[in-house]
Amino acid sequence: MSELSFFETVRRRRSIRSFQSKPVEDEKLFKILETVDLAPSAGNLQAYEIVMVKDEACKRALAEAAWGQWFIAEAPVVFVVCANRRRSAVRYGSRGENLYSVNDASIAAAYLELAVAALGLGSCWVGAFRDDMVSKVIEAPSHIRPIAIIPVGYPAESPSRPHRRGFKDFLHFDKIRASV
Repeated sequence: MSELSFFETVRRRRSIRSFQSKPVEDEKLFKILETVDLAPSAGNLQAYEIVMVKDEACKRALAEAAWGQWFIAEAPVVFVVCANRRRSAVRYGSRGENLYSVNDASIAAAYLELAVAALGLGSCWVGAFRDDMVSKVIEAPSHIRPIAIIPVGYPAESPSRPHRRGFKDFLHFDKIRASV
């Protein structure tokens, strides 16, 4: 399996919403999860949980929970990345519960997406969903909050690079002087 350099991986990554029916090899799934395990986290608490979904009925239920984004159900595998609020709250109280756990899960999801791209697969970070429905599908306890649904598979499309604003528009020195 050919792997891309980090910068090439970042340049090539796109949001993929159409997948081939080809299954993702277990070795690639393992490599993705090994990469997520290396993600930094607040206090090294790793306040995230990941549910890997391959069951067709569960994937359809996740797509329905995501306001009918049916491409989710078409992917061979879907990851649901969740914040473990309790794990972070033990050390950091309400800030850990409400912020650090979400940060940890978001960083883990970003590592997941970059590993997917490096392995020649495609993914799409889906954040538009009904939390309660997703929690029900994955049977999450109340302290586990879904942060992202990430369908993964071999791309069946090659989207062009979307317009980016460039670092000169988001980089500020000393203070934020830009208006939204």
